[in-house]
Amino acid sequence: MPGTPGIIAAVAFVDPVGATIRAVWHRTPDEITPLSGGLHGRAWLVRAEGERYVAKLAPLADRPQFEAGLAAADFLRHRGVLAGTPVRTADGALTAVVDEGVLALLYGVPGRPLEGDDPLDQQWWGDLLGRVHRKLDGFTHPGLAPWHWLRADANHLGVEPWLRPAVCAAVAAMTKLCVTDRLTYGVLHGDPHPRAFAIDADTGRSGLADWGAAAAGPLAYDVASAVLYAGGLPAAAELLDGYAAAGPVPADELHAALPVMVRFRWAARADWHARQLAEGDESHHAGLRAAQEALTTG
Repeated sequence: MPGTPGIIAAVAFVDPVGATIRAVWHRTPDEITPLSGGLHGRAWLVRAEGERYVAKLAPLADRPQFEAGLAAADFLRHRGVLAGTPVRTADGALTAVVDEGVLALLYGVPGRPLEGDDPLDQQWWGDLLGRVHRKLDGFTHPGLAPWHWLRADANHLGVEPWLRPAVCAAVAAMTKLCVTDRLTYGVLHGDPHPRAFAIDADTGRSGLADWGAAAAGPLAYDVASAVLYAGGLPAAAELLDGYAAAGPVPADELHAALPVMVRFRWAARADWHARQLAEGDESHHAGLRAAQEALTTG
């Protein structure tokens, strides 16, 4: 979730990842390194038999949406976008069910992950997100979920008194925007953090290394998600320039929609942290504090 993405400490599930890769994909990992950097699921960099892969874990309940994202990566590859496409299991499936959820193995994308605070990387980031939005025109999949899942009556929004009113206000503003403005709709990446994108210095090619929670909705929501990872609107100028040059959303639409969508994205973060806290994970207090500051000031 939010925070500086990158390598994190080893977790107990690493060994089962390796065992599953050996049993289901018939590959023998030499090295498995946990990764961080997004809102949805957990991921590991896998080196096996001289090749580079990414293993990604999602909750079992999210399997249809997870597989929609994997299918979208395949769709993009066939339309000329470098993407981390899924490695089929030995029996031809996109994913494998494990004790912790559902696991996928993706082909690695050459290059290094982008850094959200680097101006040149922001240009690559915005450009590729824009191209992904354009190239996904025409993609359909039964697992594509509605983009807006926040519920004002959710029990976990009661973990702190400020939370439910703040989330309700953000949802109301977003709903008004969708009613009063003509927004550009399409297929959403769902979690376009910078380390989901890569740049290969040797070839100059950028690629999409990882997929989020694929959904159908206003494309400005994806842009707002990227803006948050870049540090907010004032810090995301190069990202937005890159997107404007390549993406399908007009500049005037982004100008009108982004303040509302960024706030809504903060509400989604607050909802996620609150859900984890309600389930007993005390590590999410700092994330909820950051969301509170964004939603209750300014």
